[in-house]
Amino acid sequence: MDMNETQNRIMETVIEEFNKKGLKFTMDDVAKDLHMSKKTIYKEYADKAELFDNMVDYCFSSIKKSEAGIMNDPKLSTVDKISGILIALPDNYKNIDFRMMYQLKDKYPDVYTKIEKRLETDWDNTIRLLEQGMEEGVIRRVPVAVIKAMVEAAIEKFLSSDVLISGNTGYNQALETMVDIIMNGICAKSVGLTAEK
Repeated sequence: MDMNETQNRIMETVIEEFNKKGLKFTMDDVAKDLHMSKKTIYKEYADKAELFDNMVDYCFSSIKKSEAGIMNDPKLSTVDKISGILIALPDNYKNIDFRMMYQLKDKYPDVYTKIEKRLETDWDNTIRLLEQGMEEGVIRRVPVAVIKAMVEAAIEKFLSSDVLISGNTGYNQALETMVDIIMNGICAKSVGLTAEK
């Protein structure tokens, strides 16, 4: 996703404000944080809906960059790559409260639908690694479609409801637990996970 410097600064600030206040942040909050006029922000983004729509693309583009780093790391085994790619988040997103995403479902349904579509379609690297792991004998031969459905369903539940907030569980912790359960189910019994959690 190609963005100019102003758009990047706005996006980073929108993510910070979303993390602090959920959907309740205002354009005034963003302008104040940036020491920028609202007029400048409105030149880049027409309204909050467009901000959130672009935030989805921005976040997923950053996640894809993190995935690429995992895919290209020669020190990681296939199992470690699968585990890492399923929970890939850029370091600067580790503190984002993704548990707040469920608020988008009612107020910005088009944005939420975009999140769902991105979750369903960004699977090429993961599928390639799962198939590679099966060929290597480190992953049990199980239908990839089942693994994909399980991960998608769990992540969607994390993002579409307050289940994590009510359970006092962080999004990263929930992802790591989910991946641990799945990986321990699909790894060949002689293979252990070596990635640090």
